[in-house]
Amino acid sequence: MSLWGKITGEFIDVIEWTDDSNDTLVYRFERYGNEIKYGAKLTVRQAQMAVFVNEGQIADVFVPGMYTLETKNVPILSTLQGWKYGFQSPFKAEVYFVNTRQFTDYKWGTKNPVIVRDPEFQMVRLRAFGTYAFRVTDAAAFIKEVVGTDGHFTTEEIAEQLRNIIVSRFSNSIAQAKIPVLDLAANYTELGQFITNTIAPEFEAYGLSLTKLLVENISLPPEVEAAMDKRSSMGIVGNLHQYTQFQAAEALRAAAENPGAAGGSMGLGMGFVMAQQMGQTLAGASQPAGDSAPPPMPAATAQYFAHVNQQQAGPFAKEALSKLVEGGQLTRDTLIWKQGMATWQAAGEIDELQDLFPQAPPPLPGGDVTYFLSINGKQAGPFMMEALQKQIQGGQLTAATLVWKPGMAKWQAAQEVEELSLLLNSLPPPLPPEQPPLPPQ
Repeated sequence: MSLWGKITGEFIDVIEWTDDSNDTLVYRFERYGNEIKYGAKLTVRQAQMAVFVNEGQIADVFVPGMYTLETKNVPILSTLQGWKYGFQSPFKAEVYFVNTRQFTDYKWGTKNPVIVRDPEFQMVRLRAFGTYAFRVTDAAAFIKEVVGTDGHFTTEEIAEQLRNIIVSRFSNSIAQAKIPVLDLAANYTELGQFITNTIAPEFEAYGLSLTKLLVENISLPPEVEAAMDKRSSMGIVGNLHQYTQFQAAEALRAAAENPGAAGGSMGLGMGFVMAQQMGQTLAGASQPAGDSAPPPMPAATAQYFAHVNQQQAGPFAKEALSKLVEGGQLTRDTLIWKQGMATWQAAGEIDELQDLFPQAPPPLPGGDVTYFLSINGKQAGPFMMEALQKQIQGGQLTAATLVWKPGMAKWQAAQEVEELSLLLNSLPPPLPPEQPPLPPQ
Protein backbone atom coordinates (compact mmCIF):
# COMPACT_ATOMS: atom_id res chain seq x y z
CA MET A 1 0.00 0.00 0.00
CA SER A 2 1.35 3.42 -0.95
CA LEU A 3 1.95 6.14 1.60
CA TRP A 4 -1.09 8.04 0.37
CA GLY A 5 -3.26 4.95 0.76
CA LYS A 6 -2.13 4.55 4.34
CA ILE A 7 -2.90 8.16 5.06
CA THR A 8 -6.37 8.09 3.43
CA GLY A 9 -7.17 4.78 5.09
CA GLU A 10 -6.80 6.42 8.45
CA PHE A 11 -9.69 8.72 7.71
CA ILE A 12 -13.23 7.63 8.37
CA ASP A 13 -15.46 6.75 5.45
CA VAL A 14 -18.65 5.60 7.26
CA ILE A 15 -20.43 7.83 9.76
CA GLU A 16 -23.35 6.28 11.63
CA TRP A 17 -24.76 5.80 15.14
CA THR A 18 -26.85 3.05 16.68
CA ASP A 19 -28.39 3.72 20.09
CA ASP A 20 -28.60 0.90 22.62
CA SER A 21 -29.88 3.13 25.46
CA ASN A 22 -33.35 4.38 26.23
CA ASP A 23 -32.47 7.88 27.38
CA THR A 24 -29.90 9.32 24.95
CA LEU A 25 -31.06 12.49 23.25
CA VAL A 26 -27.81 13.65 21.57
CA TYR A 27 -24.58 11.75 20.75
CA ARG A 28 -21.46 13.31 19.29
CA PHE A 29 -19.66 11.08 16.75
CA GLU A 30 -16.11 10.84 18.06
CA ARG A 31 -13.03 10.88 15.82
CA TYR A 32 -9.52 12.01 16.53
CA GLY A 33 -9.14 15.52 15.24
CA ASN A 34 -12.74 15.35 13.89
CA GLU A 35 -11.29 14.60 10.44
CA ILE A 36 -13.72 13.19 7.87
CA LYS A 37 -12.77 11.78 4.51
CA TYR A 38 -14.22 13.57 1.51
CA GLY A 39 -16.84 11.28 -0.05
CA ALA A 40 -17.49 9.42 3.21
CA LYS A 41 -20.86 7.75 3.71
CA LEU A 42 -23.26 9.25 6.23
CA THR A 43 -26.12 7.05 7.44
CA VAL A 44 -28.97 8.68 9.36
CA ARG A 45 -31.47 6.14 10.63
CA GLN A 46 -35.15 6.53 11.34
CA ALA A 47 -35.92 8.74 14.39
CA GLN A 48 -32.50 10.41 13.98
CA MET A 49 -31.12 13.65 12.65
CA ALA A 50 -27.47 14.51 12.05
CA VAL A 51 -26.11 17.99 12.65
CA PHE A 52 -22.71 19.17 11.36
CA VAL A 53 -20.96 21.85 13.41
CA ASN A 54 -18.00 23.80 12.02
CA GLU A 55 -15.87 25.68 14.54
CA GLY A 56 -18.82 26.12 16.93
CA GLN A 57 -21.25 27.19 14.23
CA ILE A 58 -24.13 24.93 13.17
CA ALA A 59 -23.86 24.06 9.49
CA ASP A 60 -25.88 21.37 7.72
CA VAL A 61 -28.70 19.24 9.17
CA PHE A 62 -29.49 15.81 7.68
CA VAL A 63 -32.78 13.93 7.99
CA PRO A 64 -33.01 10.09 7.79
CA GLY A 65 -31.27 8.68 4.73
CA MET A 66 -27.82 7.76 3.30
CA TYR A 67 -25.55 10.50 2.01
CA THR A 68 -22.19 10.82 0.28
CA LEU A 69 -20.37 13.76 1.81
CA GLU A 70 -19.46 15.93 -1.15
CA THR A 71 -19.54 19.62 -1.87
CA LYS A 72 -23.12 19.47 -3.18
CA ASN A 73 -24.40 17.63 -0.09
CA VAL A 74 -22.90 19.94 2.50
CA PRO A 75 -23.47 23.39 0.96
CA ILE A 76 -23.33 25.33 4.23
CA LEU A 77 -20.21 23.53 5.42
CA SER A 78 -18.61 24.07 1.99
CA THR A 79 -19.32 27.77 2.24
CA LEU A 80 -18.02 28.01 5.81
CA GLN A 81 -14.76 26.23 4.92
CA GLY A 82 -14.37 27.95 1.56
CA TRP A 83 -14.19 24.76 -0.52
CA LYS A 84 -13.65 25.18 -4.19
CA TYR A 85 -15.31 23.14 -6.88
CA GLY A 86 -13.63 19.74 -7.18
CA PHE A 87 -12.22 19.85 -3.66
CA GLN A 88 -11.55 16.29 -2.48
CA SER A 89 -9.35 16.65 0.57
CA PRO A 90 -10.34 15.51 4.09
CA PHE A 91 -12.10 18.07 6.24
CA LYS A 92 -12.81 18.68 9.93
CA ALA A 93 -16.33 18.94 11.44
CA GLU A 94 -18.21 17.81 14.53
CA VAL A 95 -21.14 15.47 13.87
CA TYR A 96 -23.99 15.29 16.39
CA PHE A 97 -26.67 12.63 16.11
CA VAL A 98 -30.00 13.71 17.63
CA ASN A 99 -32.57 11.13 18.71
CA THR A 100 -36.02 12.30 17.49
CA ARG A 101 -38.10 9.38 18.72
CA GLN A 102 -40.83 10.00 21.30
CA PHE A 103 -39.76 9.71 24.94
CA THR A 104 -42.71 8.51 27.01
CA ASP A 105 -43.77 7.86 30.61
CA TYR A 106 -41.94 10.76 32.21
CA LYS A 107 -43.43 11.74 35.54
CA TRP A 108 -44.60 15.11 36.78
CA GLY A 109 -46.24 16.11 40.07
CA THR A 110 -46.76 19.03 42.41
CA LYS A 111 -44.21 19.18 45.22
CA ASN A 112 -46.44 21.46 47.29
CA PRO A 113 -50.25 21.82 47.30
CA VAL A 114 -51.78 24.31 44.89
CA ILE A 115 -54.38 26.64 46.48
CA VAL A 116 -57.43 27.27 44.29
CA ARG A 117 -60.91 28.73 44.77
CA ASP A 118 -63.86 26.38 44.55
CA PRO A 119 -67.58 27.34 44.39
CA GLU A 120 -68.58 24.64 46.91
CA PHE A 121 -65.58 24.26 49.23
CA GLN A 122 -64.45 27.90 48.97
CA MET A 123 -60.65 27.61 49.17
CA VAL A 124 -58.95 24.20 48.86
CA ARG A 125 -55.45 22.81 48.41
CA LEU A 126 -54.88 20.38 45.55
CA ARG A 127 -52.11 17.97 44.66
CA ALA A 128 -51.76 16.47 41.20
CA PHE A 129 -49.51 14.09 39.29
CA GLY A 130 -49.34 12.43 35.89
CA THR A 131 -47.09 11.57 32.96
CA TYR A 132 -45.95 13.32 29.80
CA ALA A 133 -44.20 12.50 26.51
CA PHE A 134 -41.94 14.66 24.37
CA ARG A 135 -39.61 14.54 21.35
CA VAL A 136 -37.01 16.70 19.59
CA THR A 137 -38.48 18.48 16.56
CA ASP A 138 -35.80 21.12 15.85
CA ALA A 139 -32.37 19.51 16.21
CA ALA A 140 -30.39 22.68 15.51
CA ALA A 141 -32.35 24.73 18.10
CA PHE A 142 -32.06 21.93 20.67
CA ILE A 143 -28.26 21.78 20.33
CA LYS A 144 -27.97 25.54 20.37
CA GLU A 145 -30.31 26.20 23.33
CA VAL A 146 -29.82 23.13 25.54
CA VAL A 147 -27.06 20.69 24.58
CA GLY A 148 -24.14 22.96 23.73
CA THR A 149 -20.95 20.88 23.41
CA ASP A 150 -22.15 17.96 25.55
CA GLY A 151 -21.05 14.80 23.74
CA HIS A 152 -23.63 12.53 25.39
CA PHE A 153 -26.81 14.33 26.43
CA THR A 154 -29.52 12.26 28.16
CA THR A 155 -33.13 12.87 29.19
CA GLU A 156 -32.14 12.99 32.85
CA GLU A 157 -30.34 16.27 32.22
CA ILE A 158 -33.50 18.07 31.05
CA ALA A 159 -36.37 16.11 32.68
CA GLU A 160 -36.28 18.20 35.86
CA GLN A 161 -36.56 21.46 33.89
CA LEU A 162 -39.46 20.14 31.84
CA ARG A 163 -41.22 18.92 35.00
CA ASN A 164 -40.83 22.35 36.62
CA ILE A 165 -42.40 24.02 33.58
CA ILE A 166 -45.38 21.64 33.64
CA VAL A 167 -46.03 22.05 37.37
CA SER A 168 -45.75 25.83 37.19
CA ARG A 169 -48.17 26.09 34.29
CA PHE A 170 -50.51 23.53 35.86
CA SER A 171 -51.13 25.90 38.78
CA ASN A 172 -52.15 28.68 36.39
CA SER A 173 -54.21 26.37 34.18
CA ILE A 174 -56.23 24.81 37.01
CA ALA A 175 -57.13 28.29 38.25
CA GLN A 176 -58.11 29.52 34.78
CA ALA A 177 -60.17 26.40 33.98
CA LYS A 178 -62.51 27.14 36.97
CA ILE A 179 -63.65 23.50 37.14
CA PRO A 180 -65.31 22.57 40.49
CA VAL A 181 -63.28 20.13 42.57
CA LEU A 182 -66.00 17.47 42.41
CA ASP A 183 -65.99 17.65 38.59
CA LEU A 184 -62.22 17.47 38.06
CA ALA A 185 -62.15 13.68 37.70
CA ALA A 186 -64.60 13.89 34.81
CA ASN A 187 -62.46 16.49 33.03
CA TYR A 188 -58.92 15.01 33.24
CA THR A 189 -58.69 14.65 29.44
CA GLU A 190 -59.86 18.19 28.71
CA LEU A 191 -57.62 19.58 31.45
CA GLY A 192 -54.59 17.72 30.08
CA GLN A 193 -55.24 19.07 26.58
CA PHE A 194 -55.67 22.59 27.95
CA ILE A 195 -52.34 22.41 29.80
CA THR A 196 -50.62 20.91 26.72
CA ASN A 197 -51.72 23.82 24.55
CA THR A 198 -50.57 26.28 27.21
CA ILE A 199 -47.09 24.77 27.63
CA ALA A 200 -46.39 23.93 23.96
CA PRO A 201 -44.78 27.30 23.07
CA GLU A 202 -42.27 26.99 25.92
CA PHE A 203 -41.20 23.52 24.76
CA GLU A 204 -40.85 24.77 21.19
CA ALA A 205 -38.35 27.40 22.35
CA TYR A 206 -36.05 24.47 23.33
CA GLY A 207 -36.60 22.68 20.01
CA LEU A 208 -38.92 20.18 21.72
CA SER A 209 -42.55 19.18 21.30
CA LEU A 210 -44.84 18.16 24.16
CA THR A 211 -46.72 15.33 22.45
CA LYS A 212 -48.89 14.20 25.34
CA LEU A 213 -49.68 15.24 28.90
CA LEU A 214 -51.87 13.05 31.10
CA VAL A 215 -53.43 14.03 34.42
CA GLU A 216 -53.64 10.80 36.39
CA ASN A 217 -54.92 12.12 39.70
CA ILE A 218 -55.87 15.33 41.49
CA SER A 219 -56.25 14.83 45.22
CA LEU A 220 -57.37 16.85 48.24
CA PRO A 221 -55.70 16.98 51.67
CA PRO A 222 -56.47 13.93 53.87
CA GLU A 223 -58.64 15.93 56.29
CA VAL A 224 -60.81 17.24 53.44
CA GLU A 225 -61.14 13.77 51.95
CA ALA A 226 -62.17 12.42 55.37
CA ALA A 227 -64.88 15.11 55.66
CA MET A 228 -66.14 14.25 52.17
CA ASP A 229 -66.28 10.55 53.09
CA LYS A 230 -68.39 11.35 56.14
CA ARG A 231 -70.69 13.51 54.06
CA SER A 232 -71.08 10.70 51.51
CA SER A 233 -71.80 8.20 54.28
CA MET A 234 -74.59 10.41 55.63
CA GLY A 235 -76.07 10.63 52.16
CA ILE A 236 -76.03 6.83 51.82
CA VAL A 237 -77.58 6.28 55.29
CA GLY A 238 -80.42 8.67 54.44
CA ASN A 239 -82.82 8.95 57.41
CA LEU A 240 -80.48 8.89 60.41
CA HIS A 241 -83.33 8.23 62.86
CA GLN A 242 -84.48 5.14 60.96
CA TYR A 243 -80.90 3.95 60.68
CA THR A 244 -80.51 4.24 64.48
CA GLN A 245 -83.67 2.16 64.96
CA PHE A 246 -82.32 -0.49 62.64
CA GLN A 247 -78.98 -0.61 64.47
CA ALA A 248 -80.74 -0.96 67.84
CA ALA A 249 -82.92 -3.80 66.53
CA GLU A 250 -79.90 -5.61 65.09
CA ALA A 251 -78.01 -5.28 68.36
CA LEU A 252 -80.98 -6.67 70.31
CA ARG A 253 -81.36 -9.62 67.91
CA ALA A 254 -77.63 -10.41 68.19
CA ALA A 255 -77.86 -10.41 72.00
CA ALA A 256 -80.87 -12.74 71.91
CA GLU A 257 -79.08 -15.21 69.64
CA ASN A 258 -76.02 -15.30 71.93
CA PRO A 259 -77.35 -15.20 75.52
CA GLY A 260 -74.20 -16.69 77.07
CA ALA A 261 -71.81 -14.13 75.62
CA ALA A 262 -72.39 -11.59 78.40
CA GLY A 263 -72.61 -14.19 81.09
CA GLY A 264 -75.57 -14.78 83.43
CA SER A 265 -77.19 -11.80 85.09
CA MET A 266 -74.85 -9.32 83.36
CA GLY A 267 -76.18 -10.41 79.97
CA LEU A 268 -79.74 -10.11 81.26
CA GLY A 269 -79.05 -6.57 82.54
CA MET A 270 -77.51 -5.54 79.25
CA GLY A 271 -80.57 -6.93 77.48
CA PHE A 272 -82.88 -4.76 79.63
CA VAL A 273 -80.73 -1.68 78.93
CA MET A 274 -80.72 -2.33 75.19
CA ALA A 275 -84.47 -2.92 75.23
CA GLN A 276 -84.98 0.38 77.05
CA GLN A 277 -82.79 2.21 74.55
CA MET A 278 -84.64 0.63 71.67
CA GLY A 279 -87.97 1.60 73.18
CA GLN A 280 -86.82 5.20 73.52
CA THR A 281 -85.62 5.18 69.92
CA LEU A 282 -88.88 3.73 68.61
CA ALA A 283 -90.92 6.11 70.75
CA GLY A 284 -89.01 9.03 69.33
CA ALA A 285 -90.38 8.23 65.88
CA SER A 286 -93.96 8.95 67.01
CA GLN A 287 -93.15 12.15 68.87
CA PRO A 288 -93.31 15.52 67.14
CA ALA A 289 -90.11 17.29 66.33
CA GLY A 290 -90.65 19.77 69.21
CA ASP A 291 -88.28 22.67 69.22
CA SER A 292 -86.80 21.57 65.90
CA ALA A 293 -89.98 22.62 64.05
CA PRO A 294 -90.00 26.25 62.91
CA PRO A 295 -92.63 28.61 64.41
CA PRO A 296 -95.68 29.45 62.30
CA MET A 297 -95.29 32.21 59.77
CA PRO A 298 -96.67 35.58 60.98
CA ALA A 299 -99.96 36.58 59.40
CA ALA A 300 -99.66 39.11 56.64
CA THR A 301 -100.93 42.59 57.56
CA ALA A 302 -103.71 43.87 55.30
CA GLN A 303 -102.84 47.00 53.34
CA TYR A 304 -105.58 49.50 52.47
CA PHE A 305 -105.83 52.27 49.88
CA ALA A 306 -108.03 55.33 50.55
CA HIS A 307 -109.64 57.94 48.28
CA VAL A 308 -108.63 61.17 49.98
CA ASN A 309 -108.94 64.65 48.42
CA GLN A 310 -109.88 63.16 45.06
CA GLN A 311 -106.60 61.16 45.00
CA GLN A 312 -105.58 57.63 45.79
CA ALA A 313 -103.47 57.41 48.95
CA GLY A 314 -101.76 54.47 50.61
CA PRO A 315 -101.17 51.72 51.21
CA PHE A 316 -102.03 52.06 54.91
CA ALA A 317 -102.07 49.51 57.68
CA LYS A 318 -105.14 49.50 59.90
CA GLU A 319 -103.24 51.40 62.60
CA ALA A 320 -102.48 54.17 60.11
CA LEU A 321 -106.15 54.35 59.13
CA SER A 322 -107.03 54.94 62.78
CA LYS A 323 -104.82 58.05 62.81
CA LEU A 324 -106.53 59.30 59.64
CA VAL A 325 -109.91 58.93 61.37
CA GLU A 326 -108.67 60.93 64.36
CA GLY A 327 -107.44 63.66 62.01
CA GLY A 328 -110.80 63.80 60.18
CA GLN A 329 -109.27 62.74 56.85
CA LEU A 330 -111.04 59.37 56.87
CA THR A 331 -114.81 59.11 57.45
CA ARG A 332 -117.39 56.43 56.98
CA ASP A 333 -118.05 57.71 53.47
CA THR A 334 -114.40 57.58 52.39
CA LEU A 335 -113.88 55.01 49.63
CA ILE A 336 -111.53 52.13 50.60
CA TRP A 337 -109.96 49.26 48.64
CA LYS A 338 -107.65 46.36 49.49
CA GLN A 339 -106.34 43.25 47.77
CA GLY A 340 -109.22 40.84 47.10
CA MET A 341 -112.02 43.45 46.91
CA ALA A 342 -113.85 43.67 43.60
CA THR A 343 -114.68 47.41 43.87
CA TRP A 344 -114.05 50.41 46.07
CA GLN A 345 -116.41 50.58 49.09
CA ALA A 346 -117.22 53.14 51.73
CA ALA A 347 -115.23 52.61 54.91
CA GLY A 348 -118.48 52.33 56.90
CA GLU A 349 -119.51 49.31 54.80
CA ILE A 350 -116.35 47.28 55.58
CA ASP A 351 -116.85 45.12 58.67
CA GLU A 352 -113.18 45.00 59.79
CA LEU A 353 -113.02 48.84 59.82
CA GLN A 354 -116.15 49.42 61.92
CA ASP A 355 -114.13 49.62 65.13
CA LEU A 356 -112.25 52.66 63.76
CA PHE A 357 -115.34 54.89 63.94
CA PRO A 358 -117.10 56.04 67.13
CA GLN A 359 -120.20 54.06 67.78
CA ALA A 360 -123.41 55.85 68.90
CA PRO A 361 -124.91 54.63 72.16
CA PRO A 362 -128.07 52.57 71.81
CA PRO A 363 -131.41 54.39 72.33
CA LEU A 364 -132.71 54.65 75.87
CA PRO A 365 -135.35 52.14 76.79
CA GLY A 366 -138.68 53.45 75.62
CA GLY A 367 -136.94 56.43 74.14
CA ASP A 368 -137.07 57.85 70.67
CA VAL A 369 -134.71 57.24 67.77
CA THR A 370 -131.61 59.45 67.78
CA TYR A 371 -129.82 60.94 64.77
CA PHE A 372 -126.43 62.48 64.09
CA LEU A 373 -126.21 65.48 61.78
CA SER A 374 -123.44 66.85 59.58
CA ILE A 375 -123.47 70.60 60.26
CA ASN A 376 -120.81 72.81 58.69
CA GLY A 377 -118.69 69.72 57.92
CA LYS A 378 -118.73 68.50 61.54
CA GLN A 379 -120.64 65.74 63.26
CA ALA A 380 -123.28 66.93 65.73
CA GLY A 381 -125.64 64.94 67.92
CA PRO A 382 -127.14 62.70 68.82
CA PHE A 383 -130.60 64.35 68.57
CA MET A 384 -133.98 62.87 69.36
CA MET A 385 -137.01 63.73 67.26
CA GLU A 386 -138.05 66.70 69.44
CA ALA A 387 -134.55 68.17 69.10
CA LEU A 388 -134.65 67.60 65.31
CA GLN A 389 -137.85 69.69 65.11
CA LYS A 390 -136.00 72.59 66.72
CA GLN A 391 -133.08 72.08 64.29
CA ILE A 392 -135.56 72.30 61.38
CA GLN A 393 -137.18 75.40 62.79
CA GLY A 394 -133.77 76.99 63.36
CA GLY A 395 -132.68 76.18 59.79
CA GLN A 396 -129.78 73.90 60.77
CA LEU A 397 -131.59 70.76 59.45
CA THR A 398 -132.71 70.95 55.84
CA ALA A 399 -133.65 68.41 53.22
CA ALA A 400 -129.98 68.27 52.02
CA THR A 401 -128.43 67.87 55.48
CA LEU A 402 -126.58 64.54 55.86
CA VAL A 403 -127.92 62.42 58.70
CA TRP A 404 -127.07 59.02 60.20
CA LYS A 405 -128.51 56.76 62.86
CA PRO A 406 -127.53 53.31 64.14
CA GLY A 407 -128.44 50.67 61.58
CA MET A 408 -127.81 52.86 58.55
CA ALA A 409 -124.99 51.70 56.24
CA LYS A 410 -123.96 55.26 55.34
CA TRP A 411 -124.84 58.91 55.77
CA GLN A 412 -127.85 60.06 53.73
CA ALA A 413 -129.63 63.33 52.97
CA ALA A 414 -132.49 63.99 55.40
CA GLN A 415 -135.05 63.96 52.57
CA GLU A 416 -133.98 60.36 51.72
CA VAL A 417 -134.90 59.16 55.22
CA GLU A 418 -138.62 58.49 55.25
CA GLU A 419 -139.41 59.60 58.80
CA LEU A 420 -137.33 62.76 58.45
CA SER A 421 -138.88 63.53 55.08
CA LEU A 422 -142.32 63.41 56.72
CA LEU A 423 -141.06 65.61 59.54
CA LEU A 424 -139.66 68.18 57.10
CA ASN A 425 -142.93 68.33 55.17
CA SER A 426 -145.22 68.49 58.23
CA LEU A 427 -143.55 71.47 59.88
CA PRO A 428 -143.96 75.04 58.58
CA PRO A 429 -140.89 76.63 57.15
CA PRO A 430 -138.90 78.90 59.40
CA LEU A 431 -140.30 82.40 59.94
CA PRO A 432 -138.93 85.12 57.73
CA PRO A 433 -136.77 87.74 59.46
CA GLU A 434 -138.74 90.54 61.17
CA GLN A 435 -139.50 93.60 59.07
CA PRO A 436 -138.90 97.07 60.55
CA PRO A 437 -142.18 98.86 61.51
CA LEU A 438 -143.67 101.15 58.90
CA PRO A 439 -143.37 104.87 59.55
CA PRO A 440 -146.61 106.57 60.76
CA GLN A 441 -148.86 108.08 58.07
